[in-house]
Amino acid sequence: MAVDSGRPSSAFPEGEGYVKHLRRRQRVGRFWLSIFFLATMVGIASLVALGYDIADDAFGYVAIRNNIDPEVLTVQYYKDKMLAMPTTLASEDDELLVKGIAARPNAIGFFGYSYFKNNGDALRALPIDGVEAGDASVEAGDYPLARPLYLYTTDVLLKEKPQVAAFTRYYLENAGTAASQAGYFAAPAADLEQGLATWSEATGLTATTAGNLLPAGGDILVVGSSTVAPLTQQIADSFAATGQFDGAVQVESIGTDAGFREFCQNLRGDLVGASRPMVALDRSACLQKGRTPIEFQVANDGIPIVVSSQNEFLTVVTQEQLQAIFTGAEKWSDVDASWPEQPIFRFIPGADSGTLDFFVAETFGSDLESQPVGVLADMLAANISAGRLRALEAEKPLAARTQEELRQLLQDEVVKPQIVATWSLVESLTQRTAIEAEVAAMPGAELVFRSWVNWQFVTSPQSTDPLKAGVQVAILGSLWVVLIAFLVSVPLGVGAAIYLEEYSTGKSRFDQIVETNINNLAGVPSIIYGMLGLAVFVRFLGPITSGLAFGVGDPATANGRTILSAGLTLGLLILPLVIINAREAIRAVPRSLREASYGLGATRWQTIWNHVLPNAIPGILTGVILSVSRAFGETAPLIVVGVSTFIVVSPDSVFAKYTTLPAQIYQWTSRPQPEFQHLAAAAIIVLLFLLIAMNATAIWLRNRFARRRIL
Repeated sequence: MAVDSGRPSSAFPEGEGYVKHLRRRQRVGRFWLSIFFLATMVGIASLVALGYDIADDAFGYVAIRNNIDPEVLTVQYYKDKMLAMPTTLASEDDELLVKGIAARPNAIGFFGYSYFKNNGDALRALPIDGVEAGDASVEAGDYPLARPLYLYTTDVLLKEKPQVAAFTRYYLENAGTAASQAGYFAAPAADLEQGLATWSEATGLTATTAGNLLPAGGDILVVGSSTVAPLTQQIADSFAATGQFDGAVQVESIGTDAGFREFCQNLRGDLVGASRPMVALDRSACLQKGRTPIEFQVANDGIPIVVSSQNEFLTVVTQEQLQAIFTGAEKWSDVDASWPEQPIFRFIPGADSGTLDFFVAETFGSDLESQPVGVLADMLAANISAGRLRALEAEKPLAARTQEELRQLLQDEVVKPQIVATWSLVESLTQRTAIEAEVAAMPGAELVFRSWVNWQFVTSPQSTDPLKAGVQVAILGSLWVVLIAFLVSVPLGVGAAIYLEEYSTGKSRFDQIVETNINNLAGVPSIIYGMLGLAVFVRFLGPITSGLAFGVGDPATANGRTILSAGLTLGLLILPLVIINAREAIRAVPRSLREASYGLGATRWQTIWNHVLPNAIPGILTGVILSVSRAFGETAPLIVVGVSTFIVVSPDSVFAKYTTLPAQIYQWTSRPQPEFQHLAAAAIIVLLFLLIAMNATAIWLRNRFARRRIL
């Protein structure tokens, strides 16, 4: 007879106890689900913060100061060439140029449109590429030599000298009408309105209160362009005729460049008439003397290419012909065989003329990228010392260099750009006005938006100059090291996993030691592997890892600090991970597959090769992906085994010195200069891109094997 113990026959609670147990399990489940969700959100937030920080440093504004501005360098080269041509007269007196051309049938030249219009009977303007200078073509910008005309002053002068403020406002209010009367083209109404708004901001006066400036007394000195001078003089006469001005307006036609020098360096003049805008060099000169220039566009001009009305063979000219006429040809027949074999007489503005600067920039181009090889070589030779030129010629003759090589040499040897200040992406987007004002106060600085991640960065070696520094050597070093680590760890790791899962009984002393060491090694800090690599591969096996044992070693790497040592060290580091993941993948293959294979008479190795490994490949590749990704990002063990922190030569063998992307990033982040922080952020983006590309390729291979297994 059975005895009732009074206890339930089942080990699980029943009734009310079951309900309580279920609720407790649900509470525990919800708690851990909340923890998991919170951890996931923290992880996502951390990744977003990391991505934000990297992107913030990898892009943004940069203030760059050149030793010589590339545009100034190019324009000056062609100006010197034009001024040195035979039978060439250069003068700041446009009337002299007019008379010289009018008196010679074989003469050609250019100057402001006003002078042509006032001497239309003696001169004839040539269409350029079929386009004539006129109101429509100049306003639309179709005429190749159309340009704005400017007036410059400062807010201090406008506030301290009422007569200057009154004259400037009168100038802007009447520039449209006066431009046509002076022989120029009216500036767009929007530009004149903007000028008045700028004037009001500088003076603190409005259209209503501006009348308080009059009547005004005191003299006004306007220096600068001979092109702008007729317009300025006409407005000055009109201003004096109002009866509200008791003073004199003196207009000195000395050229735009000379006008800027007088105004900025010599602090002479109240206003500057300019036939070109101020460049960074001009603004820098002003700022150094405490003058912050204000710009007003007052009219448009279309520089005419003119010949004498007596000229019978020139009716139209192309820009290519203009280049030959003013810098190469001595006779008209040298330009076009159908033209007479007569000398070319050239009448051009003087060296200080903004008109000459503008003509050169528009006709020949002012950027280095558009210049031919011969011009780049000439500019380089003219701007470096004879000794440096001989050294460059010894490396590779200038005549044998490509356009890109010569342009880079000009940047390195002549332009010499330097970073003055940098800003992050967020600062660039939210504080643009403040940044522009800050850069304006930096002499000679130019503000540009820079992506620190660019093709030059990827293809250039390391450099102490942030503008030239790149990660090419680091990328190649990383790929070399990871490839060796892969070739070492994957075959050994998969082989060890096969042995432990398919052959080992796990009972022998050897098997137990291997099992224990694999699990322990997986948790060893990476720096310990670096010490192991230093002792074994760098020092003990140095003759082999440096290549000296094979007669191919480099004396500079005879100490064993080579790619091979680094690759072997990382191979050991990721070997336990490969083994553990491969064992898990092999263990997951159903036992029934093995038994079916054995039942058909297959040997153990045939079963492993044809059934176990094909089914385990996706899992094995997952482990390989994780392992290689870890190796790609390692820095500590490589520092111990001798990674180079500065190297400019790409590795050409496993016995070469090397650096890696993580080491490069570490080196840059340790530098105090902010621009190297931007370089580090750019290198991190490159590192992440390479990791994603490698992982994507491995995942594609894994999925491909998985599909083949299903089929």
